[in-house]
Amino acid sequence: MKTKIIATVGPSCFTKQKLDLLIESGVTCFRVNLSHGTKSEKAKCFDLIKSCRLESGIRPTILADLAGPKIRVSRVKDSIKIQKGEQVYISSEKNGKNVIPISEDVKFQTVKKGAKILVDDGKISLEVDKLISNKTLLCKAEFDGIVEQRKGINFPGIELDLPSITDQDKNDLELALSKGADWIALSFVRSSSDYQLLRDIIAKLGFTTPILAKIEKWEAVKNMNDIIDAFDAVMVARGDLGVELPLEQVPGIQKKVIKKAIKAGKPVVLATQILDSMTQRPVPTRAEVSDIANAILDGADALMVTGETAVGEHPIKVIKVLNKVITESESSINYKTFIKDISKKKLNTAQAISHAACSVAVKQGIKKIITMTHSGSTARMVSRYRPSAKIIAMTPFKETCRQLGIVWGVKALLVKNYNTSDDIPLIANEMLVLNKDLRKNEKYVITGGVPVGVPGTTNYLSVLKGV
Repeated sequence: MKTKIIATVGPSCFTKQKLDLLIESGVTCFRVNLSHGTKSEKAKCFDLIKSCRLESGIRPTILADLAGPKIRVSRVKDSIKIQKGEQVYISSEKNGKNVIPISEDVKFQTVKKGAKILVDDGKISLEVDKLISNKTLLCKAEFDGIVEQRKGINFPGIELDLPSITDQDKNDLELALSKGADWIALSFVRSSSDYQLLRDIIAKLGFTTPILAKIEKWEAVKNMNDIIDAFDAVMVARGDLGVELPLEQVPGIQKKVIKKAIKAGKPVVLATQILDSMTQRPVPTRAEVSDIANAILDGADALMVTGETAVGEHPIKVIKVLNKVITESESSINYKTFIKDISKKKLNTAQAISHAACSVAVKQGIKKIITMTHSGSTARMVSRYRPSAKIIAMTPFKETCRQLGIVWGVKALLVKNYNTSDDIPLIANEMLVLNKDLRKNEKYVITGGVPVGVPGTTNYLSVLKGV
């Protein structure tokens, strides 16, 4: 199975026994949703995941998902009834009759008359009549509805003055890093500059943890290319994206993001409503299975389930279904298409070596590509070409092993430290035999960087034989 599975931890699987069963069923990475819970509850979640082990002996990858600047209905004691045609205010500065109060730090910038505001995933739609101030809009309700406390609000097409990283995010980030998070997901990314804001905070805390951008805002779609170039990975978060933009546009955006991320050599995760019906039902719908299969055929690195495992009634069954669909779908992938499609443009040395490793494997019928890597970049570059051969990343660093837990097709193995290129064949053979990954006289392609330990110097390729 080359496509990875990320499962969200929540009440439905909050025991070591349940997490172990999820790992056994195919999970390599767990998501901690930092939008919910107290500091103590979040800390317990990290500790629980860290108590588990994958088959390789290392703990699962942890993706810490920051809440981000989600705009919500706030300061509402009782629900607010809205009638079609009624005039209502959306405001971050005042309460009162016919006012829907929202998060206090929201300011409006460019607002066109007729723009739409969507409450509770579009269950309530408001049309903007007038900008009263940079904190208040006068709107008209398009149909009847009930507005409740803490429900999300989306402003598609409206430019907002809003911090990319909230005070809650900063507190959650510090906790996540201290607890060993392997990836940090930033919600509601709007531009590539959000990367440096978060990178600076992470650096000040003494870490180099990679950052994943969640593409779920209309601005993120507009700035898609720059965001993919800047961030270490991306996620297509289809929940808010389907509210921010017309639903019919989401599948095309999903395909574009996956294709561009693969070409850039960045991991790409697909999330939201993967197997939504299985939150309550023991079996998926045919539409869900087709949706998953198409994402796999497009080459997504990982599929992430949220409520299905966090609060659903059948968390283990969800992962077993995903596993089956992934295995079946991958059997019909034309891997040669990926290699040809990506190799058209001019490549640097590291990319050319990675491409050559995949080409040699195809032409000689070799089924294993070994990448010797310290930072994980060599393994990610080989993965970028989506080879049919198994990718085995060997690294002396546990952190690198875990970071590769969301990367397509990569099996990461922890090896003893090596200092020269002469050590590489000996270590590779020893680990392959130890993990029963190699038959006697079986060929394998091996690639890495010389001098050893310098990131980004992939320049070494050899074809070796098992002894």
